[in-house]
Amino acid sequence: MGALSLDPTNRQRVLAAFMRDMRAPCPVTKTDLVAAIAAVDDWIDINQASYNTALPQPFRGAASAELKAELLAFVVMRRAGRLHAEEDG
Repeated sequence: MGALSLDPTNRQRVLAAFMRDMRAPCPVTKTDLVAAIAAVDDWIDINQASYNTALPQPFRGAASAELKAELLAFVVMRRAGRLHAEEDG
């Protein structure tokens, strides 16, 4: 994808937003959640090439790193039940 890892400030902002928007109580401590956010961010870095290769052409070649990251976020949010589309009614 090429999008940069989150710096410590942005990881903290993910933590704050996640804690604010959770639909159910988090079963772990804040420290554990910080570690989980870091692990997800690191996983993205490690798996960028695999994700990029999985994308079909012409999207893979034409899309920016930011657009590829946004697409991933939309799919993940929909799978998590957090993305409502106008077509849902």
